[in-house]
Amino acid sequence: MSLDLGLACIRVSFDCCDPYIDEDMIEKIKTRKSLPNDVASIEKLYWDAFPDEDLLPLVRELQREGPSVISLVGIADKALVGHVVFTTCSIVGRTDKVALLGPLAVAPAWQRQGIGSAIVRVGLRGLENADTNQVYVLGDPAYYRRFGFEPDDCVTPPYHLPEEWRGAWQSLNLRSDKPPLYGKFSVPQPWRKQALWAP
Repeated sequence: MSLDLGLACIRVSFDCCDPYIDEDMIEKIKTRKSLPNDVASIEKLYWDAFPDEDLLPLVRELQREGPSVISLVGIADKALVGHVVFTTCSIVGRTDKVALLGPLAVAPAWQRQGIGSAIVRVGLRGLENADTNQVYVLGDPAYYRRFGFEPDDCVTPPYHLPEEWRGAWQSLNLRSDKPPLYGKFSVPQPWRKQALWAP
């Protein structure tokens, strides 16, 4: 699955009021696919946003996965201030289109201003247009519920999660005409590291 966003650069706009978005910030944000010359800025972003967690090996591997990975950046004041990845995945024994959201990073100085929400929503919209059935994420339910994600116990993650993380495995149904999915989630090689699924 590949995603064509249709434009080299997208200004974020929403049809309804989002309480998590700074409306003044909306006009400043541009979202586009990442480019080869963004690599240094993306890597600095992850160092700054996650100083105690080394996500760079995962990010680098995902960037090499080609069209099966959607890599989006948020630009504000000509600076790269946000990045999100959506990875094409599968459910064992099924042909449904599914994706995994993450990692997601926003520059510390730009956090809590709607940057992350903006670039995630652009990605979700693109996945919906590409007829993706379901998007999954392992993350903070308090954050991801704003997009409509809910805890999912029908599709099991690729690795066993500790009990306290059970509610962090969530999904978003992008196709209301499709029944719920069941089975085991299968991920490509960059995600096949148990450490990525454990505290």
